[in-house]
Amino acid sequence: MSTVLVVEDSVSQREMIKDLLKGSGLDVTLASDGLEALEQIQGHRPDLVVLDIVMPRMNGYEVCRRLKADPKTQNVPVVMCSSKGEEFDRYWGMKQGADAYIAKPFQPKELIGTVKQLLRG
Repeated sequence: MSTVLVVEDSVSQREMIKDLLKGSGLDVTLASDGLEALEQIQGHRPDLVVLDIVMPRMNGYEVCRRLKADPKTQNVPVVMCSSKGEEFDRYWGMKQGADAYIAKPFQPKELIGTVKQLLRG
């Protein structure tokens, strides 16, 4: 079973995304900000990361840059999932190395479809 790390500072958003992914047969771990995410990834590398952008302590852009710069984690797919939905935000997210960008609010099918597609490689 694939493991997805959901990095989201909003408790309600984090729980909703967790429930969606668990419901589609995935194992889900959680982090509430970027630093916590990086600490968790050092201990147990997930198969994919769903990453919010606007978070305390370290934003999603920085987390993505660090993951993609590290040979141990550079091949872990990153789905940025943010309320920052402008074209520039999407462009900047992809420039940081994100494999996909989903703007909130999103359709559950869009998130699940994107995650499953990236896990299939």
